[in-house]
Order: sequence, then C-alpha cells, then structure tokens
Amino acid sequence: MDGLVDFLYQVKDYLNPKILIDWMLLKLGVYVYVGLFFIVFAETGLAIGFFLPGDSLLVVAGLFAAAGKLNLAVLMVSLFVAAVVGDAVGYYSGKRIGPAIFNRPKSRFFNPKHLKKAHDFYEKHGGKTIIIARFVPIVRTFAPIVAGAADMSYRQFLTYNVVGGFAWVVSMLLAGYFLGGVVERVVRNLFGVEGFLLEDHIDKVVIVVVFLSILPIIFEFIKARREGKKEKLEQATDVTPAETDEV
Repeated sequence: MDGLVDFLYQVKDYLNPKILIDWMLLKLGVYVYVGLFFIVFAETGLAIGFFLPGDSLLVVAGLFAAAGKLNLAVLMVSLFVAAVVGDAVGYYSGKRIGPAIFNRPKSRFFNPKHLKKAHDFYEKHGGKTIIIARFVPIVRTFAPIVAGAADMSYRQFLTYNVVGGFAWVVSMLLAGYFLGGVVERVVRNLFGVEGFLLEDHIDKVVIVVVFLSILPIIFEFIKARREGKKEKLEQATDVTPAETDEV
C-alpha cells in the first residue's frame, strides 16, 4: 500500500509542468522538444491523455524560454504541429468509431461523461467548438473525437483545427514568456523585493494557470445548474387548465 501511495505521489509530481520540464531537460537534453511534442499531442489527440497538463505546460514552457532554457521559436513550431496533428488523430478516431463511442462503458482510462460534455459543447457551438475547446481542459481532448463522430467535413475541421491550434499554443507560450518579465518588474519596483525571479515561484504560477483553465468549466457548471433549476421551477408552476379544473 505504501508503495502505491509513493507511486501516485511520483505521478502527481511529474504532472507538475516545472518538474516535468526540468526532468526532460536533464534526461533528454536537446530532445526535450520531442518530449513536449508528445505530451501536447497526447493531451489533444488521445482520449486517455485528458489528465496531462496542457495550458499550464505551455505557460511554464514560455517561462523557461524567457529564462533562456528553451527556444521560443522551436517551441511554437513544434507544439503547434503537435496540437494540429493531435486533433487530426482525434478526429479520425471519432470518424472511424462513429456513434458507437457514445455507448462505450466507463473504464479506468475512459469516462463517458467527458465525451458527453464535449458533445454538448459541440451541439451548442458547432464547428467553432474546435477553436473554443482549445482553451477548455478535458473538452479540448474530446472535441475532435466528437467532430469526427458527427461527420464534420475534414476540410472544415482542418480550418478550425489550424486556427485553434495556432491561437492556443502561441497565446499560452507568449503569456508565459512575457509574464515572467512583467511580474518580476512589478514585484521588484512596486514591492521592493530585490532579486525576485518568477522562475522560483513556478508552482504558484501553475496553480493560477490551472485555476484560470478550469474557469470556463466552472461557469458552464453554474450556468447548467441555474438552467436546470429554472426548468424545474417552470415545470412546477406550469399548471394546465385540465389540472386546474380537477382541483
């Protein structure tokens, strides 16, 4: 039991973007970009990759680039390609499996509710889902699968895929890249903290990024709850004439 707990703690640590990138820099050297490519590809293209860091990984990679540990241009190109290829794989997976995927039972690596959430998102926003979902964790992983299962034309999907992938990767990397310098200057000049480096507080940055990433899900949940309560209230107060006569 203790061994399992230790293993889970190690897994949790390696899902921390800072620890993950530090480890890959140490073990992979210049091939760190290959490791990052695979993570972004898996998080966007494989149904079992929904638990991998996405937004936080990109922001922290941008911070590492600002610190001179990674090359920003290489990050942008490689991770943009990873995001586009990942979504394409997800699309063809949904296309091949089709509607049957919605009847697949829950398992250790698959939860139907995640797929349903992406499907509802797709029903509401249509093709734009492929762009919007890039910025919504979990939905990002399953949206291309739903698009494929819904038989969206690949030409239309590819357009949304490229635009969404570019917007997501570039915005997140640049946010991390410029965030470091701005925050450091503010803390040093406004609060008088000499020698402050945001790199030393990446754990806090990850928490903020993760929180901002799940905000859309929180808003959707609150909205769904309100709509559900409203429907129940309308049903409770909706008395037909026949029911009134009976009373």
